[in-house]
Amino acid sequence: MGFRDRLWKYRGHRILPHMKNGVRNAILMVFIPIFLLGMYVNFRNTFPIIDWLEIHQYQVFTQLSEWNWLLIARGTGVSILIGLVAVVIAYLLFHEKYKSIWHRQKITRMFFSNRFVEEQRVQTESQWSEKQVSKNKITYFPRAYYKKKKGHIYIRIAMDMSRFQDRYLNLGKDLESGLFCDLVDREVEENFVVFKLLYDASKKRIPIQEVIVQNGSMKLMDGVYWSFDKLPHMLIAGGTGGGKTYFILTIIQAVLKSDAEIKILDPKNADLADLEAVLPKGTVFSKSTGILMTLRKSVEGMMKRSEDMKNMPEYRTGENYAYLGLPPVFIFFDEYVAFMDLLEHTERQQAMGYMKQLVMLGRQMGYFLVLGAQRPDAKYLADGIRDQFNFRVTLGRMSETGYGMMFGDSDKTFINKSVKGRGYADSGTSTIMEFYSPFVPKGYDFMKEIEQASVGEVGASAAAVASGNVATASETSVGNERSE
Repeated sequence: MGFRDRLWKYRGHRILPHMKNGVRNAILMVFIPIFLLGMYVNFRNTFPIIDWLEIHQYQVFTQLSEWNWLLIARGTGVSILIGLVAVVIAYLLFHEKYKSIWHRQKITRMFFSNRFVEEQRVQTESQWSEKQVSKNKITYFPRAYYKKKKGHIYIRIAMDMSRFQDRYLNLGKDLESGLFCDLVDREVEENFVVFKLLYDASKKRIPIQEVIVQNGSMKLMDGVYWSFDKLPHMLIAGGTGGGKTYFILTIIQAVLKSDAEIKILDPKNADLADLEAVLPKGTVFSKSTGILMTLRKSVEGMMKRSEDMKNMPEYRTGENYAYLGLPPVFIFFDEYVAFMDLLEHTERQQAMGYMKQLVMLGRQMGYFLVLGAQRPDAKYLADGIRDQFNFRVTLGRMSETGYGMMFGDSDKTFINKSVKGRGYADSGTSTIMEFYSPFVPKGYDFMKEIEQASVGEVGASAAAVASGNVATASETSVGNERSE
């Protein structure tokens, strides 16, 4: 056994055949000592049934009619109750330990049910007689380890050149559904295949106050980030009541606090359109003419920024807008599919042309699209447009067809739960995981908070201009767009 293998064994738990009944054994290990202790306490003084020093004398059992059976039943019942209470207390105190044993038991049983175990029939002597009896002896059991760390479960299975090796590589779905976790990564390293699963995703949910934008990345859950500088554009899908609008409002608030520029397009004139009352003029549009104009001017502004960036003295090939100190521009477009359905053919082609340019070229210049739809119909996200939305989120209940539109072909087992703000996400790793949008407390006033964030943005921009730090042609262009 190599050093790395010994290190893993030290940090993790070896999965062994006897773990097939691990939960039962763990319960008995707690129950039996407490039960026996209870029996001893109950009967040591009040009811000396047997002279334990003379237990070998069989005549003691001939006096059964003289025993106090009511007292025996009462004492035994109390001892059983105490043992069961001890089991419940141990479960509550060591819940995570119990879950670890339970997981290893399920994995062990999976190995047996999938016939990853080799057994041989052997002859042994009986413990009760001199006769020979036959029993099964395990000659091969997969070398596997279990480890839980920082909300993730790691299952490590040895690639030992056995006849089961190819099947080990495809256990991700079984582990995911059996342990009720989300497979987030599978890595093949020297001698082992390692499955990384997200455990109890609901505990990684964060409050809205913790949603921050920093260094081109936005925190959405503990350990889950939208790294828009590297993986631009977000696609959000969800039906009524799933939490899609609150999630978009959360992102709007977060990017405003980071001094980003925003444009909001709400063709249904619904919740996002209400932000027109608290945001600067020229930020929110709900009519088709204004939406098409915004898309066109966004493309023009993006191309103008590209030219300005190349003329800046700090410009370096391969660097992006952030390297030059330019603010990102976020375009929030809700009910995109519904909007496209309302357009005439010519206008629809224009809109799709603008969208394609923004998603294909926006990352380098800092232009990012956040698209919302009830169902991301492929006919309006064709020509590779959908592939450019690296972060994809579904919220609420969706059909299998809807999941297919969002994530493409996948062997993921999707489960709908009645939890608002809960769904699935692909953060750009091509691995679909359970997702919980940031928690918004009851009575939270988005209008007030977004207005304050917007005022902060305007104040910060004014201070930057006064200090002479932000005076580029690109920002002048964006300012002109706002005034129009």
